[in-house]
Amino acid sequence: MPLEGGREALEMLRNEGKQIIFVTNNSSKSRADYKKKFDNMGITASVDEIFGSAYSAAIYISRILRLPKNEKVFVLGESGIEAELRSEDISFVGGTDPDLRRDMQPSDYARMASGDAIDPAVTVVLAGLDFHINYIKLATAFHYLRRPGVRFLVTNTDATLPHSREVFPGAGAISAPLITMMRSLNLGIEPIPMGKPNQTMMDAIEGKFKFDRSRTCMVGDRLSTDIKFGIDGGLGGTLGVLTGIMREEDLLRVGNEKDRRPTAYVGRLGDLLACA
Repeated sequence: MPLEGGREALEMLRNEGKQIIFVTNNSSKSRADYKKKFDNMGITASVDEIFGSAYSAAIYISRILRLPKNEKVFVLGESGIEAELRSEDISFVGGTDPDLRRDMQPSDYARMASGDAIDPAVTVVLAGLDFHINYIKLATAFHYLRRPGVRFLVTNTDATLPHSREVFPGAGAISAPLITMMRSLNLGIEPIPMGKPNQTMMDAIEGKFKFDRSRTCMVGDRLSTDIKFGIDGGLGGTLGVLTGIMREEDLLRVGNEKDRRPTAYVGRLGDLLACA
């Protein structure tokens, strides 16, 4: 259920002619999935107003990397990533493939070592939130990344995922083992993040919506992602809300550090109704 006053605050902003874009780092759901979620919550939103890290990655792969049709992406992640890759007509392997949701067998080591288990068409590894991460998936991704020219993308580097007023392992916890392995071999391969606070995502959003950054406010509940995203992106303002992982003591701790603190903060989005 939406937080009290949140739905009404969004409607107020729309009635005042404000453009609203919903930006999320969670790659487990596609834009269509989020649209259904918003519908169930009674929140007005179109698919085109939703911009997730899975979609950001798909846009980057298809329009920036311009991945050739005969090349593929190996996915560590859920159906949300797969749906967005399909929306950009990008071929992929891995993801929700049931053959990778099992224990590693002795024969798998030999097949990977010989290259028989590796698809030569894979030129990109994309890691996101994966609720079924296991050894065989990590081993497969690792062997792809060791191939010359294979690029490493991550939907985001969030170590934790807020849920039910608590935190759980995030997408960054999925890619961290791969980053550690790459560094241990001194391969010089670092991932390119597609989500907040990385400005690759901001550039992609601006490219799609053509908004004026100086007249845009980023609203979020996390200093290290949402607020940093808006500050680094040169937006006109940032608004912190205390309904997620960010607490008032966190804001007091950063004090007058303009490169870290939001322009303003409220207890919840619904508090904006009092300003109408």
